[in-house]
Order: sequence, then C-alpha cells, then structure tokens
Amino acid sequence: MLSFIALALLALALPIECQNLLKHKLNIIILAGQSNMAGRGGVANETSTGIGTWDGVVPPQCQPNPSIFRLSADLAWVKAREPIHADIDARKTDGVGPGMSFANAVLTKDPNFGVVGLVPCAVGGTTISQWQKGEFLYEQLVKRAEMAQQSGGVYRAMLWYQGEADTVNEEDVELYKGRLKTFFDDLRSDLHAPLLPIFQ
Repeated sequence: MLSFIALALLALALPIECQNLLKHKLNIIILAGQSNMAGRGGVANETSTGIGTWDGVVPPQCQPNPSIFRLSADLAWVKAREPIHADIDARKTDGVGPGMSFANAVLTKDPNFGVVGLVPCAVGGTTISQWQKGEFLYEQLVKRAEMAQQSGGVYRAMLWYQGEADTVNEEDVELYKGRLKTFFDDLRSDLHAPLLPIFQ
C-alpha cells in the first residue's frame, strides 16, 4: 500500500515529459564519491577569487539522451544533463563527471537496455569515513537509492570515485581498504542487493 501511495505522489510531482518513466522499469545507476564523481570537468578556479567557474562545454559522449534521467535533490525524476550533481554537490562548482558518459556508453552498446535512472549522491572533498553507515552521506545515498527503486527501478550498478581525501595522513591510508569494504558490504546489505556491481 505504501509503495502504491509513493508511486501516486511521485506521478503528481513529475514533469509531464518524465511521467512515462512509471511505465518502464528504470535501470538505476548510483553515482557516489567525491569531486571527480560530482564532476569537475571544465571547471577552473579564478586566480583572483578562488571561485570555480564551469566553461559550459559538454563533450559528445556526455550529451543529453531521451532515455537518461536523473533523480534531483528533491527526489523528482528530470531529464539528465550536465552538470549532473549541480543540486547535490551544491556548495561547489560542478562540471562534467563520468555519469552521463557511462550511461550513454551503456545505451550505445545495448540500445535495448531501456531507460537509465542516474542517482547522483557524490559530494566533493569527502572522506571514506563520511560514507560509513550512520553518517549523513551514507543515509542520504540509501534514501535516494530506495526512492529510485520505489518508482519502479532496479539497481544495475554503482559508480564509485573517491579516495583523494584519504591520502592526507598515514592512518587514513592504512584504514582505507577496510573502511571501503565495510561501506560496500553495508550498502549492498541495506539495499538488499548483494550482487550490486560497483565500478571504481
């Protein structure tokens, strides 16, 4: 009953062009990690202010595709376009990331793959400790992934691009492998997806 209510509310919230998603099984791809996943392609810092600006250039492999959508910060499905993480990693300047090129590559290889639902969750400058179960970023990832699934989706993969923030001190470097394994194990368990492919 709750899932039916969630679908009904989602249908009311979706733009008209996105409501067709409810008629198809969404292939969910989660995007998580830090700045390189959030997208820094084409972003340059102004030397005088230190504020980043995106040049607005979108490579051919990252162009919008009518079969690729993304889950916005307010949990609505919208047409995916760069920068994918603009409303997720909102305190930074986002540019091009790997999400769109990956989704487009999948659809090029298999035109019958269906509709792709990208679930952006990455936040620049974050450490693996911030992605552990119980922490805000972990709980947000699970919440967003579950919402995507409730709208008729099936988990296909997670793209994980993170690690630079854990190279600052030796202790974090030594503990990284164990923390990463714990994160992956907890996530697969909480999403009830023990075989979820994770690309890093």
